[in-house]
Amino acid sequence: MSSFHWVQIPYALLTLFIVLNYGLIMTAVVQKIAARVGGRHGIPFWQNYIDLVKNFAQRSKITHGVMFYLGPVFRLAGGVGLLLFVPTIYGSTWAQNFSFAGDLVLALYFVFFGTLGMALGAGESGHPHAAIGVSRGLAQVTMAELPLALAVYAIAVQYHTLNITEIVAAQQGGLFHWTLFTNPLATVAAMFAFVGTMMRPPFDVVLAPQEIPIGPPTEYHSAYLALMQTNRAIFPVAKTVIYMNLFFGGASSWGEFAIKVFALYMVSAFIGVVHPRFRVEQSIRFFMKWGVPVGVLAILMV
Repeated sequence: MSSFHWVQIPYALLTLFIVLNYGLIMTAVVQKIAARVGGRHGIPFWQNYIDLVKNFAQRSKITHGVMFYLGPVFRLAGGVGLLLFVPTIYGSTWAQNFSFAGDLVLALYFVFFGTLGMALGAGESGHPHAAIGVSRGLAQVTMAELPLALAVYAIAVQYHTLNITEIVAAQQGGLFHWTLFTNPLATVAAMFAFVGTMMRPPFDVVLAPQEIPIGPPTEYHSAYLALMQTNRAIFPVAKTVIYMNLFFGGASSWGEFAIKVFALYMVSAFIGVVHPRFRVEQSIRFFMKWGVPVGVLAILMV
């Protein structure tokens, strides 16, 4: 078992800083695309920075239960933990983060951790409609992650390991060594889960902005909202990084990282701007009808 390296802490913080800024820019790009599709100009690219600083500077005197305030903290911990326990750049001595201390199972826990934290926080908000968001969120995330779990099982059997770095290493040597080509069914099943967990149309059933003008962005405020905005920049990129590592050969440089993450990130963005939102039962039925069977076939393939 690898020993803990204290020198890795500043490197991990540098990685976190890079990914945070990349995520803020990507979030602005997606918002800009959605606005242009709708015939609007959209926000300036620096608007997310202004909102983040403004909300961190504010304070609130509103009092709720302790879990209500821990919800955004748990949400941010899910995104940061997922990023720091997976290798960002393969072969880099400083961008491996703390991947030596965890494996694929730990990463899957972090994917679900933030959603569970927000569900517990919503339960103490006191809002009569909080249960709607909780039931929607947990139902969809559970169903969306089922194809991912099947795909992960398939590649664990294929590569005989749960170590993410070893899975990336097995995909080196050329384009056709990627899991995308060696196990395309696992990749397709995982991409169903990827689009579902990015919380964009047609799978934005939790916030449902056209239906319910409430939710975390309304209930939370000041620094608590800033924590959620920070996670909204980090978590999607962190999820994209783990998909890049598992199915698309990882990245051996920051340039390759930027290109691959951008390409995968845009998959959910483009799907989101051209599809209307599913109802809850439609979303769950979609994953049961398409994602789960493909995931089962991916296991049978190996």
